[in-house]
Amino acid sequence: MSAPGRLNGIAARAADMLLRQRPPCGPLFVASGTVSTMCGRYLLSSPSDIVSDLFGVDAGELTPRWNIAPTQSVPIVRPDTDGVRVLDHLRWGLIPPWSKDGLKGRPLINARSETAAGKPSFREAMRARRCLVPADGFYEWKRRGIEKQPFCIRRADGGPLAMAGLWERWSSPEGDVVESFCILTTTPTPILAGIHDRMPVILEPGDYDTWLDAEHHDAAAVQPLLRPCGDDILTALEVRDVVNRPANDSPDCCEPVSDAGPPSKK
Repeated sequence: MSAPGRLNGIAARAADMLLRQRPPCGPLFVASGTVSTMCGRYLLSSPSDIVSDLFGVDAGELTPRWNIAPTQSVPIVRPDTDGVRVLDHLRWGLIPPWSKDGLKGRPLINARSETAAGKPSFREAMRARRCLVPADGFYEWKRRGIEKQPFCIRRADGGPLAMAGLWERWSSPEGDVVESFCILTTTPTPILAGIHDRMPVILEPGDYDTWLDAEHHDAAAVQPLLRPCGDDILTALEVRDVVNRPANDSPDCCEPVSDAGPPSKK
């Protein structure tokens, strides 16, 4: 196995241990003033041809994912050096290029869209390294007494969506390179406000080019895109607590409670 492969494998195992210990809501790591409290799970289950058509890329053969968690390698869409959209797999949890801790440090899974352009961890990425994060939905947890009920939030029309993201490239002292990304968040729509106080920024297809074209659209120019989507775009369903464990990665994660029968064991 290559050095980058060993590094990513070690980091993934460590993150899985942390995920098992943390509550099922809130980010894996929080950097004060920079990271929102959006829950850190989402799904991407659409067939490759649908993803290819929506994002204008060759998606290859995508494996359906029902419970994507931080530090995992997942698809993002970004322009190549010629400005052509490509789909690449990056590590979820942005590592700033100046980080001395690298894979041992705190990966930043989210960034507040309102302040990201002014924060050292995200400033350069907002200026020059913006991306789209394909998804079929995301998970949030609502507190009910001492319990937390998971919800799966998806497009009302059942189609995939694009979350606004930022990516970075970090190099270790040994020369190993890790490319990573985070998801930008904003205030929730009225429907989601009763579940959580943040949500991912969801971009419409007509805004993809503007968001990705950092050469002609600086951070200030794209700021108006970083807003909640229309309230009729998304729907939220209570789902089984099987999603609480990141090791569970099957359609059961987004199965509505009403169709699920008895509660599962966590």
